Amino acid sequence: MLPGKRSVRVGDLILREIAFLLLEKVKDPRVQGVTLTGIRLSDDLKRGKIFYSVVGDQRQIEKAQAGLNSAKGFIKREIGIRMELRYVPEISFVHDPSLEGGSHMERVFEKIRGNEKER
Repeated sequence: MLPGKRSVRVGDLILREIAFLLLEKVKDPRVQGVTLTGIRLSDDLKRGKIFYSVVGDQRQIEKAQAGLNSAKGFIKREIGIRMELRYVPEISFVHDPSLEGGSHMERVFEKIRGNEKER
């Protein structure tokens, strides 16, 4: 088995569970509109960084971060109940700006297409 392969598989399962929890169980309005973009789990499965994106300005990002941080204990407890892991990883949420970059590029392309049609 390749080193780190288990952490990738477990990470994918954890990410799927967290996405479900955010959609169905976490009632905090600050986490609405949050999209999970990835997870990086340590090889010993004890620490995980969950990357998220949210469309909006800096204030929106800070609100989402606060909402995710306040839901962290609940999410960790639910993962412990739902998944058969020896250790539930210590999780932290990290903002991932890549979706906003893609969205910005899409708006630039739309603007360019609009200018070409006018000519």
